[in-house]
Amino acid sequence: MLRYLSDPALRRRVTAATNKTEAFNGFSQWIGFGNRGVIADNDPVEQEKAMKFNALLTNAVIFHNAPDIAEIVRQLLEEGWTIEPEDLARISPYLTEHINRFGEYSTHELGIQPDAYDPKLDVDFTQLRDENVPAEGFGQAA
Repeated sequence: MLRYLSDPALRRRVTAATNKTEAFNGFSQWIGFGNRGVIADNDPVEQEKAMKFNALLTNAVIFHNAPDIAEIVRQLLEEGWTIEPEDLARISPYLTEHINRFGEYSTHELGIQPDAYDPKLDVDFTQLRDENVPAEGFGQAA
């Protein structure tokens, strides 16, 4: 506790990690909107299934958002925009505006084989890695 109070860099790292976790939890709660997040079944097996389904759905939406973000970045680069790695580091995959939770979804596209995905972005992230200060003492007891 004293290390946390006396080390501003440690507090920043803990706060950043907490904010990331809370953002994920909020997004997961938004995805699992039914019954206000209350699991109505008292059966532990059914509760576990509901939680795992919500986690699976949350991760699927994140997986869907990440390539969409990368494609937009590629389009901006092609248009001549300069993309700074610091800007990309602040983009969250927890986007909800394009999701219609109450809509009807077509399944006719499920059999269509997508093109191969190219994960490469022409953005130099090495400067962000160089700025990352290792978390000294994280694995040690206070």
